[in-house]
Amino acid sequence: MSNSQPNSLLPVPTGALVIPEVPPTAIDGDNRPLTFSLIIPTFNEGKNVEKIVQQLSTLLDEFLPGEYELIVVDDNSPDGTWKIAQDLMPLYPQLRVMRRVEEKGLSTAVIRGWQAARGEVIGVIDADLQHPPELLEKLWGEIKRGGDMAIASRHVEGGGVSDWSVIRRFLSRGAQTLGLIILPEVIGRVTDPMSGYFMVRRKCIAGREMSPLGYKIQIEVLARGRVPWIGEIGYVFQERQEGESKVTWKQYVDYIRHLVRLRFSVGPVARFFRFGMVGFSGVFVDMTVFYILRTILGLGLTRSTILSAEVAVINNFLWNDFWTFGDISKRQPGKRQRLKRLLKFNIICLAGIILQTLIVNLLFAIGMNAYVSKLIAIALVTVWNFWLNLKLSWRVTDVKK
Repeated sequence: MSNSQPNSLLPVPTGALVIPEVPPTAIDGDNRPLTFSLIIPTFNEGKNVEKIVQQLSTLLDEFLPGEYELIVVDDNSPDGTWKIAQDLMPLYPQLRVMRRVEEKGLSTAVIRGWQAARGEVIGVIDADLQHPPELLEKLWGEIKRGGDMAIASRHVEGGGVSDWSVIRRFLSRGAQTLGLIILPEVIGRVTDPMSGYFMVRRKCIAGREMSPLGYKIQIEVLARGRVPWIGEIGYVFQERQEGESKVTWKQYVDYIRHLVRLRFSVGPVARFFRFGMVGFSGVFVDMTVFYILRTILGLGLTRSTILSAEVAVINNFLWNDFWTFGDISKRQPGKRQRLKRLLKFNIICLAGIILQTLIVNLLFAIGMNAYVSKLIAIALVTVWNFWLNLKLSWRVTDVKK
């Protein structure tokens, strides 16, 4: 039996920002799996938190009675938002509260809340009532229809903004356009990638390490999650009634930084970039060893090419396994799986070495400098190595343990 008090604060998860596949044990001893967990991130929302909790509880009691929880995650607000929320817990038994002292930021607050959540579906809503709570039932309807994610959108039928200035509208649309330029395969999947009011099935993001910046947690979920079916419901973004807006120029800067970070960390383009960087390091390894063997030790052209290339192959495998395809390697742990990847990588690269040797000798035979011949051969064989390794060595499949 748990000795926790009914209104105890939730412990703040630590470590990597990874959503567990299996919900954690509840501190109050009630370990029933729940259908839905809704995170309410707060900072100086003392005037709004009771209103949002009351409205959400009334709505969710109607269509998910006893099957949901609300989690307020507060960043140690000077106005004592966390304490106000904690005092509400006896009135709302489905309410839980987390007070963060060491970390700050909306996106990480949401993820820490999800890490403590027990729901099979997890979501987020702002505490300032700009996201209309009454839309929850329609969003839930998209999940019931089989959706993996349901998003409240300002840019579909029934959506809009209540009273935005021309400048704010321009900045909002400009930010979305910039996102389409930098990260089109993610931003282009939905009409309102910066909504911040959504729900998603736990399985779609479980086990994926998140690395958000700023306020745009939804972009992080779309980019790093496995979310095949997305439903969107129109809503009108309301003006804040109490408290002060948290939007500053820093948020726009963080948004751009976030887009750039995602560009080089997720998707096939990012993987190709990492593979290219590893290959570039391999060029230095290859050419250095080639110089030692060919110039200092005086070995023949063919033997120098083969030996230097093999050293580069080992270098590239280690970096690709750790970095380029590290997410796949983590899902295929163990020495046996690594050995299989190394074997496939070597077979493909050894075939590439043969191809590289033929190209070098051909170019050298027609009068081209040996080093120039070598560089051209490396460039051509890099394309060979990338595509075959992508298809064979690090296939995106889960290995049963």
